[in-house]
Amino acid sequence: MLAAETIVYQTGNLDRFLAYGPEQHPIVLQIGGNNLENLAKATQLATPYGYDEINFNCGCPSPRVAGHGCFGVRLMLDPKFVAEAMCVISANTNVPVSVKCRIGLDDHDSYNELCDFIYKVSSQSPTRHFIIHSRKALLNGISPADNRKIPPLKYEYYYALLRDFPDLQFTINGGINSIDEVNAARMEGAHGVMLGRAAYSNPWQILGLVDSAVYGAPLRSITRRQVLEQYQVYGDSVVRMYGLKPNIRDVVKPLLGLFHAEPRNVVWKRRADAALLHCTTIKSLFEETLGEIPDRVLDAPITEVPSGSTDTFIKAKSLLPPPYTVNEEELLYA
Repeated sequence: MLAAETIVYQTGNLDRFLAYGPEQHPIVLQIGGNNLENLAKATQLATPYGYDEINFNCGCPSPRVAGHGCFGVRLMLDPKFVAEAMCVISANTNVPVSVKCRIGLDDHDSYNELCDFIYKVSSQSPTRHFIIHSRKALLNGISPADNRKIPPLKYEYYYALLRDFPDLQFTINGGINSIDEVNAARMEGAHGVMLGRAAYSNPWQILGLVDSAVYGAPLRSITRRQVLEQYQVYGDSVVRMYGLKPNIRDVVKPLLGLFHAEPRNVVWKRRADAALLHCTTIKSLFEETLGEIPDRVLDAPITEVPSGSTDTFIKAKSLLPPPYTVNEEELLYA
């Protein structure tokens, strides 16, 4: 997620924030902000980079965003503005647009309030796709990490949206930690499933299997060593590409979950953390640290994880709230 102002005020340095390699398609740019003019300018500036979709952030609970910044999840209290923002964003791009939001915030957490937000935004803008983080946000000073754990998940709200807004597309997000859970959510009708922390924390078993287990592609015979060889070439090509950024720690950080639950994973991460203080290339860091990981781990091809059934989403569908009824008069003055 980039704040619109970051894009607008960095016109001489846009590549640092917006450039990416062609192998990253499909890729979505998420923009945050509460100023229509800046949202329009940011979208215009981002358009030449060829993103596949522009998403508007209405879900971030960070105090810097929802607090002092007065955007992110706080915008769920102002669906009229969100609709205007989506009109502005859509008018300045030729790719699909979407909104990512929570199911509510603080005491504004009823299913009807969520539906009012979805209805107003979708009926007054071109927005047809919503990514729903299925827990509310608490703006009482707790950390973003706690906001991903403390508010309870309510998948029943997500499945009720599928029932009540059949002409819209909804992606489910929040608390989904395995490929099995992805497929379970889809089997119960989810249009799409978003994983964030799970893919970041355990990329080998999530990203390595998603193409085969979800999309039906042949399982690739690839090892962690081969992945790291390719990543080393990529990493050393981008370190300090834009002055001091990205530094070597920035480039290595996405790899720290690669040996999740494997022998000597903790030892390797400790060794890598120390090596980051003096290593200047990805190659030198790997040479200094990968000896901590057994060859059998580095050279084992990826395999399917044992399957397991989950009835989480079946239970959610048994808890659906009553159907939403539009109160046109009330919404008119919202």
